[in-house]
Amino acid sequence: MSSDDPSKTLPAVDAMREDWAIVDPLMGGTRAMRCAGAQLLPKWPKEEQDDYDNRLKLSTLFPAYSETVKNNTGRVFAEPIVLGKDVPAPIQTYAENLDRQGNNLQVWAQSFFTLALSHGLCHVLAEYPKTVGADGKPVIVTKADEQAAKVRPYAVMVRPQQVLGWRSSSVDGEHVLTQFRYMESVEEDDGTFGTKCVNQIRVLEPGMWSTYRETETADKRKEWALFESGTTSLKYIPLSTLYTGRTGYLTAKPPLLELAHLNVKHWQSQSDQDNILHVARVPMLAVSGIDDDTWVLKVGTASATKLPTGGDMKWVEHTGASIEAGRTSLADLEDQMRVAGAKLLQKDKQAVKTATQAEEEAAQEMSPLQTMAGQLEDTIDQLLQFFSDFIGAGEGGHVQVNGNFDVDYAVETTLPLLLNMASQGRLSDQTLFSEMQRRNVVSSDIKWEEEKAKIAEQGPSLGAL
Repeated sequence: MSSDDPSKTLPAVDAMREDWAIVDPLMGGTRAMRCAGAQLLPKWPKEEQDDYDNRLKLSTLFPAYSETVKNNTGRVFAEPIVLGKDVPAPIQTYAENLDRQGNNLQVWAQSFFTLALSHGLCHVLAEYPKTVGADGKPVIVTKADEQAAKVRPYAVMVRPQQVLGWRSSSVDGEHVLTQFRYMESVEEDDGTFGTKCVNQIRVLEPGMWSTYRETETADKRKEWALFESGTTSLKYIPLSTLYTGRTGYLTAKPPLLELAHLNVKHWQSQSDQDNILHVARVPMLAVSGIDDDTWVLKVGTASATKLPTGGDMKWVEHTGASIEAGRTSLADLEDQMRVAGAKLLQKDKQAVKTATQAEEEAAQEMSPLQTMAGQLEDTIDQLLQFFSDFIGAGEGGHVQVNGNFDVDYAVETTLPLLLNMASQGRLSDQTLFSEMQRRNVVSSDIKWEEEKAKIAEQGPSLGAL
């Protein structure tokens, strides 16, 4: 069935949104998880709504997913992004305020990569301000007009949650984007002092764009109607996509999705544990052997209760066995999440390699995170080329992302082992020194030869006296 509704989402988008329904609250923290309600924290059978609401309000998130995304992003941006010498001077200037909102390339790219890592992909659109006035006449004619008006291309981050759909065609065996639709929010003046946000759908096609806004028809129905349209100087859609878990053209799966599921399980288990602790901390008073409804019970530090003959009264407390089982289960889940989060640093090795692959051994041992950093370079390179095409500057140039992709080491576990090996003569002092630097125990600025000379100058250690 055909559809003229621009808000209609593709089935591929709906499928990705099922994963994002888990990822979004985890990235949003405890408040977002509570807002998700029964979707991520189901009600118990026969649990009263008030009891559930109270349990939900007391539940707190162990932020394993968001912290893993944050830490891996920090590794990719361990060093500033370097603009190549082949980047044209105007574009180098644009990089200082890439999105015209005050964010330079380094800051903008971190937010961009964070979204791509958490959701599987993220998009960036190269935009250029409208050069046609309300009367339809061009306001920018010459380069001088352009410079006077400070008109320049800029980056627009299109979050994966905004995307509604797309169309593509095959040209010489290559996918070419012919239509791209996404939802955006535009801020407009409202009265003398106020502002309001208006949702609209932007539709991009090669050489042209249009926006749609929701209107009310004569019979009170809501529908999306054309609001504005215009043309661009490019014959293609200047959109680039960073994939971290690609499954197809413009589709992806979060690379840390299994960690997300474990984190949700921890959220639910933590809620159960907190609830049972609450119950266990409040002992219950049990009374037996009394059938008289007129009997009055008094409980307090300054009161005594007289029991009828054959009556008994005692405090009943939880044994604590299930509490310990719950604590162990939570600890196990945290270990599993730690392993799942570390997989991006594990280097991929191929057992069978061709001669060419053997010559490029280092490339074959790149970790998934390092591969993603390379894809980020390519995405930014594309963006710079879009900028260059807008201003007619030829080659857009290249960037270099210098991250830290070394595997994490548990210093408290590995350092004693290394020291023991060195003391037994099974490890050289220089190798021990290098391993300490890898674990950030010794500053990377210190050189071994210089340190070796200092050790020789200071004489024997106290242990050698």
